[in-house]
Amino acid sequence: MRRSGSEIISLRIVFVALIAAIAAAYRPFGLNSYFSAILGAGAGAAINAAELRVRRASLPSLLAASAGALLGALLGVLLVSVLSPSAPISGSTAQFFRVCVPILSAFVGLLAGASKAHLISLQKIGIFTADATLAPPAKILDTSVIIDGRICEIAESGFLEGELLVPQFVLHELQQVADSSDSARRNRGRRGLDVVQRLQKIPRIRLEISVQDYPAVREVDLKLIELAKSRSAKIVTNDFNLNKLAQVQGVEVLNINELANALKPVVLPGESMRVFILKEGKEYNQGVAYLDDGTMVVVDNAKRLISKTIDITVTSVLQTTAGKMIFGKYDERSQAEHRSPSGLSATASAGGPSATG
Repeated sequence: MRRSGSEIISLRIVFVALIAAIAAAYRPFGLNSYFSAILGAGAGAAINAAELRVRRASLPSLLAASAGALLGALLGVLLVSVLSPSAPISGSTAQFFRVCVPILSAFVGLLAGASKAHLISLQKIGIFTADATLAPPAKILDTSVIIDGRICEIAESGFLEGELLVPQFVLHELQQVADSSDSARRNRGRRGLDVVQRLQKIPRIRLEISVQDYPAVREVDLKLIELAKSRSAKIVTNDFNLNKLAQVQGVEVLNINELANALKPVVLPGESMRVFILKEGKEYNQGVAYLDDGTMVVVDNAKRLISKTIDITVTSVLQTTAGKMIFGKYDERSQAEHRSPSGLSATASAGGPSATG
């Protein structure tokens, strides 16, 4: 991978040097060789930058931009051909407009086409039907799931397919959190930016930074929903409110917390488990423990057993939107039965001499 990357960089440098040499040889605009070489090198660097941008663009964006540029260039050529006979300008100025008007028209058409790329559906184009139906829908990451960070492990494990979209307004929100005066918020924002960089380095994931925005919409959650509707995409989030709001508006949501809850081991009433009582519960004589995955276990008759590891019997399991809660009880009689053999032997040995005496 490193070798291919260095080879590409070398080709880019050679390309820029070639354009600079051609410009120095032909000296456009009446410039001397030195300034012509600088102009050529700048043009080569601009072409390289444009190629990097085009590589990240989606297929609908490329199609829309190409169609817009072609239509703009045709209109520009038509405009020049119509106006040139009767134009009051002539000479080099007229030649300048004959060259620049089609280029400017093509550029305007390219920008206009790229801005409307979300209106193109590849499923309606026959030649792309097979690929479009097989391609999974794009997934839009919101601020909460980026800061959470577990999306990286899911992507690296191979369970996440398709294109990932990170809107520019989400990055802006992350930047605001990272610039916060509060140290906790600042660390969360910086972690979110690190997660985005980590996702960009995962080979099997194609991450796109979407510049599509909705200035008339102020709230980030509503912008995410509008973007998901326009791109026929799914929203990946941890936010409970965004989850409900998106589902009401018909947008599919992938909730990382729901995935984590689905992967937790199933515990049935009547089963035994060993837990460490960490603190006192809210109700009378309750103790609270936590499993390795963070699941809360509320244990009856365990208030006096704080900081001890005990065996409990599961009585019920409660599944909520925030997660799973396990309720159990500590049975003193069952614990006494486990200790009864040693206790009886101790009693017998203690009572033997008194009986004989």
